Amino acid sequence: MNVELTPLPGIGLRRMFTTAEGRRVGVVTHHPGGRRDLVYESDDDPDATCCLTLTRSEAIALAGLLGILDVVDVAEPSRA
Repeated sequence: MNVELTPLPGIGLRRMFTTAEGRRVGVVTHHPGGRRDLVYESDDDPDATCCLTLTRSEAIALAGLLGILDVVDVAEPSRA
């Protein structure tokens, strides 16, 4: 699966992929602050994107629901 990385000047970084059904989904990570938006592009119009803003704890909860065991936030240094 290919994940497309698109810099969004003044906003952050968009990571998108296409599902087996041809749907485009991804995450926009905003800088500064690291806010994450879950995005879904319309089949008919790629400019008509649905967006759901998630807090860090909501993003971690969603990752857990999707079966991700560990979530590493690259914006924060690890604390040992």
